[in-house]
Amino acid sequence: MNKETARFNMVEQQIRTWEVLDPKVLNACESVQRECFVPPAFEKLAFSDIEIELSFKQKMMTPKICARAAQALGVKTTDQILEIGTGSGYMSALLSSLGATVTSFEINETLAETARKNLRDANIQNCTVNNSDGLQTVHEMYDVIMLTGAISCRKPELEKQLQIGGRMFCMIGEPPSMQATLITRTAAKGWTAECLFETEITSLIGAERTKEFEF
Repeated sequence: MNKETARFNMVEQQIRTWEVLDPKVLNACESVQRECFVPPAFEKLAFSDIEIELSFKQKMMTPKICARAAQALGVKTTDQILEIGTGSGYMSALLSSLGATVTSFEINETLAETARKNLRDANIQNCTVNNSDGLQTVHEMYDVIMLTGAISCRKPELEKQLQIGGRMFCMIGEPPSMQATLITRTAAKGWTAECLFETEITSLIGAERTKEFEF
């Protein structure tokens, strides 16, 4: 496999054609070596338009969903980013290349350690991976929040940890109907939600245990 040709085709044939046109995001997808974040057995599938199996029934999102999420979030170089669900660390690496810092939470110890190694090997120095349940953790305030797995409904307790003007990307719903949603905090007590597209991904570990709240 010619990795550079495969990476070029991934960007041009999958990501661009899915309405991802932000040059910063395209550059990030070209520079972050996705093949370094997949399990060795799936290296030949690193650039394919499929979810890649990780351990513990978790999966990497497809390249185009990662890119579309990054574009929707409109990450700035000064943004402090919270990620819940580190997985292999690939989305963490994309966000790290776009923002100032990434604080990521991975509930599974093995996945967390693998992600740390992948990020170290990729020389990503502005991302911290924590082995705990990010849905149950009291966080600081962030400019950007990224949920890499699905949740059954909105999480106001997380949305309140957005700075005013902050954005959160999440997949809301249950199989087979999930909506990629961009939530923006517009005021101290104001949020908007924009549905971007429909898809189906694996739920976050622990999401079913999180108490739901209503505004």
